[in-house]
Amino acid sequence: MIDCLDHLVLTVRDVSKTKKFYCECLEMGFETFGEGRMALTFGRSKINLHVEGKEFEPKAHVAKPGTADLCFIVQGTLENLSERLKRFNIAVLEGPVPRTGATGPITSLYVRDPDQNLVELSVYS
Repeated sequence: MIDCLDHLVLTVRDVSKTKKFYCECLEMGFETFGEGRMALTFGRSKINLHVEGKEFEPKAHVAKPGTADLCFIVQGTLENLSERLKRFNIAVLEGPVPRTGATGPITSLYVRDPDQNLVELSVYS
């Protein structure tokens, strides 16, 4: 019945810090739409952004910064990604470590975004 994930929503404290991390470091796109809405874009998906205290309705029952655990499949190697993270002063919490992705084995690095969400950056093995 379900085909794919279209978008999800992150509640953030500071859009400029979020944009710097996801757009400059991880090379996602940024778009505005509707009446003051914002989203990070990548591939065929997006992450809508809600600013804490100014969320759009309807919203999650508990919409708080730092409550997400996300996994992204990246292009290239984890070695190149690790060097890029260093250039942006992003600490790797763990990895590279073997994990299981949606369609098979992956190798992952774990970092935190500006709101302390856990971000897993992975390549398929």
